[in-house]
Amino acid sequence: MARRGHTLRAGSRPHGAIAAPAPHVAPAPLAPGLLTLARWRLLAMHRDAGVGHVGGNLSALDAMMLVHHEMLGASDRFVLSKGHAAGALYVTLWSRGLIAEADLATFHADGTRLPGHPPARGLPGIRFGTGSLGHGLPLAGGLALAARLQGRDGRVFCLTSDGEWQEGSTFEALIFCAHQRLANLTILIDYNRLQGFGTTEEVASLDPIGRVLAGFDVEIREADGHDLAAMRRALTPGTDRPVVVVLHTVKGHGVPALEGRLDSHYLPLTEDQVREAMLGVTGSPPTRESA
Repeated sequence: MARRGHTLRAGSRPHGAIAAPAPHVAPAPLAPGLLTLARWRLLAMHRDAGVGHVGGNLSALDAMMLVHHEMLGASDRFVLSKGHAAGALYVTLWSRGLIAEADLATFHADGTRLPGHPPARGLPGIRFGTGSLGHGLPLAGGLALAARLQGRDGRVFCLTSDGEWQEGSTFEALIFCAHQRLANLTILIDYNRLQGFGTTEEVASLDPIGRVLAGFDVEIREADGHDLAAMRRALTPGTDRPVVVVLHTVKGHGVPALEGRLDSHYLPLTEDQVREAMLGVTGSPPTRESA
């Protein structure tokens, strides 16, 4: 029997097939209302699918939307290391017109192209399957080094969770990236301080994480991960070494019943939670055309 959320529809590409190149959309300012629309769509998608991981999706959504709408050009790359935030990535690609509404309606369902973690191939802008944490930064470092060796311009952005910095593979990758002085690499940390079974301080503290990572000869920046202007400043190109941007975020951001709660890591949304979140936004939901 096929496992829920991990099979393809009839007529879809099999795993391992090469995806057609995504149509390029030039970077442009994040339109007013579009971020709100993406948050609404993410909530509805998770509610309809009946799956969790909403908290970590909401804490990362603002940064993902900003990078994809304002910073990713034709030569740039994005790697989602915290693969359980796949929903936010799918909604972001949808907001750029790269994924259809019909696809979002199949999120995490049998036969979907949009499983709970990003697939290795078959979707525009997604180059790697990132399931187990700790794999994204090594892959992003490889992309950044390859671009330099091939003489290609462009930046590589890698979004990590705070919990995965407890993984040895992440630190090994950071050693490699710093040693190679990959100035075209920007590492974002979704620093919401909550992971699967407790706070990051309780499980394996790295506080203050910026000071810990500064010892690896990388450039450390910090910003409010829900303040677009602050993130724009923090995500400007660096100098001669990798940039690590610590984004101070709130798990479950925008959903009062979930904000800062450990159970938002796994538990799915209830109808009451979705209704409360939507009532917290003034006016009617925007549309993609009006945003």
